[in-house]
Amino acid sequence: MQQAPSPRLAVAIPAHNEAKFITRCLDSIQVSARQASVDVEVVVALNRCTDRTQAIAESMGARCVVNDTKCIAAVRNEAVRGTTAPAVVTLDADNWMAPGTVSAILRHVHDPRYIGGGTYMWPERMSTGIFFSMLVVIPYVLKRGVSAGMFWFLREHFEAVGGFDEALISVEDIDFALRLQAHGRLQGKRYGTIRRHGITTSCRKFDTFGDWYLWRNPQLVRDIFEGTNRKAADHFYYDVRR
Repeated sequence: MQQAPSPRLAVAIPAHNEAKFITRCLDSIQVSARQASVDVEVVVALNRCTDRTQAIAESMGARCVVNDTKCIAAVRNEAVRGTTAPAVVTLDADNWMAPGTVSAILRHVHDPRYIGGGTYMWPERMSTGIFFSMLVVIPYVLKRGVSAGMFWFLREHFEAVGGFDEALISVEDIDFALRLQAHGRLQGKRYGTIRRHGITTSCRKFDTFGDWYLWRNPQLVRDIFEGTNRKAADHFYYDVRR
């Protein structure tokens, strides 16, 4: 019997009690993969899950691994290293792809001009409060000059930069992007951004804390962007009930 070809692309998803969102996330990957006419490997890293995340993910064809540390960088690394495909994408469980996302990723990740990169990300809804809260966050992101949201890269480049920094408990994504960008410069490659076929993200943080929360709490944003402030990270990320 002829063995099925290995997937060209893997999607690595960290998940902490994501039963509410994981179906939409995985369905969007399947739709996008079908449009690109490729098989996509999906690995979900379960983190302190007490809901049906694992059952849902496995019923939709994902493979699950477990990392119960309160460190999102470690959970992301677990998911990536649980994959086998040569090209990898990281996607949060409350985000979803556009139909053309997988095709766009494959065009970019194998383009020799790029070391890897991020994407444009749009919120599922907008309000005056969300707009002003985003104004508090955007300067920190623009200062670093890299896109995030959904990362795409070849496995060899992920390993070359050491993956996500597990000394960080927040903004590990921005840190990873900066190190990937620096690694690319050494090879004459640039950090890319997928613009037309990005992702949509849920507004669950605003649903939980309120649309104006970050605008009214700029110190929290500063603390989160330190990367090592456990109190701020637990409050806004790790200890939020889902």
